[in-house]
Amino acid sequence: MIVRAALAEAEARADRQSAPSALWGELAAGRIVPYLGPGLLALAGAPIPLTPRDLALALHARAPVSGRLRGLLWATAQFIESRRHRKTLTALMADIFRAPTAPTAFHRQLAGLDVPLIIDTWYDGALRTALIESGRSDWGELQGVTRAGQYRDVWTKAYDASGTEVDPARAADWTTVIYKPHGAVVPAANFLVSDSDYVEILTEIDIQSPVPEVVKERRRGRSFLFLGARFDDQMLRIFARQIAKRAGNGHLAVLERARLTRNETRFLHEVGIEVIDCPLDCALAAFAGD
Repeated sequence: MIVRAALAEAEARADRQSAPSALWGELAAGRIVPYLGPGLLALAGAPIPLTPRDLALALHARAPVSGRLRGLLWATAQFIESRRHRKTLTALMADIFRAPTAPTAFHRQLAGLDVPLIIDTWYDGALRTALIESGRSDWGELQGVTRAGQYRDVWTKAYDASGTEVDPARAADWTTVIYKPHGAVVPAANFLVSDSDYVEILTEIDIQSPVPEVVKERRRGRSFLFLGARFDDQMLRIFARQIAKRAGNGHLAVLERARLTRNETRFLHEVGIEVIDCPLDCALAAFAGD
């Protein structure tokens, strides 16, 4: 009852109906864009790092970095790239995320919906697996890619449901577009993770150049529902702000308010994100009417 009350309160403040099922209905109807973070994977006991700090430590375990960098993901990755080459960094990331990550029940529910756009911000392939298992073929992914070693102006690459790289223009024809802004281990081990990966992106992201056109189009007039996403890192805040930029209003995030940092609280207020104050697993059960 506490969870349902929290959901109802947040929905009412966003001028929605008071029942959690109404929020699920808006998601299913494509009026809300799900924005997935790695916290969602914790519900399935995923065998991979689920925070930037944990990923930094996993990289450090394979290629030790100096003490002042330890636990700092983007700097750790940059150190490895600078000292041991980009190919080494890519191989280490692929090794860390090599273990298959099982989709959660929510991933599978989401895969059964014809939603126009899903933002998936971690490096795993759980959502791709759920969509493949669903039997659908009317979807594809746009993944952020490093510009290291590129000889053309490229921010993202596109992959269809079979994992084949295709012309990004094909994305306009997909019923569901998955946007993986930091890349993913599957199908091609694309990773944005080092400081140098983000230099040009952060220079251009305020004018939206790195954000794919189909994402800009499909976010228009829609609000975002943040699930399993934290904003306790500046890079995560920048990407969330810019991806949600020029979308609709009434964004919601499932977060436990007592665990929020001061920077997260400030960010949520600035972007206009209402907090549904409850554990993620309880909120997902309430959305689905369990």
